[in-house]
Amino acid sequence: MQPKNFERIIEGEVTVNAGVERVWRAWTSGKEAETFFAPRCTIDARPGGKYEMLFDLDAEPGKQGSEGMTVLAVQPLRMLSFTWNAPPEFPGIRGQMTHGMVLFHALDPAHTKVLLLHDGWGEGGEWDAAYKYFEEAWKQVVLPRLKYRFEVGPVDWDHPPKLGQA
Repeated sequence: MQPKNFERIIEGEVTVNAGVERVWRAWTSGKEAETFFAPRCTIDARPGGKYEMLFDLDAEPGKQGSEGMTVLAVQPLRMLSFTWNAPPEFPGIRGQMTHGMVLFHALDPAHTKVLLLHDGWGEGGEWDAAYKYFEEAWKQVVLPRLKYRFEVGPVDWDHPPKLGQA
């Protein structure tokens, strides 16, 4: 018998008005990720390196964001994969890691297609709620902010833009 979520994968895509090297740096440099992803980012873009995005700097340590996440694999300018966890409002599964992967495709020197995949979902109430949370977060927040960052400028974390579907 196949589990009901056997192939449950979040998939988001966006075309960014920037060359692949600039878009790659946005995902693999802490300072660059802070322009669209989160107010504070620590990234060591090599296998085993940190991949931490802190969204709530006023929260107690351990509840600020993706603390403890790591890079799993890197193919420069092509693919980045990392562990990911659920937000603090899902304490029953927060300690379990899922898997994020970002693929980069240069359409031409000034445009890059970004495909984000997020898998590794368990079954049950908190898993289902976290899946729904991230389906919205990736597609309606993170990817649109990436596009915004290259079209308008860095996100002002005191007044982040209200964006929709990527």
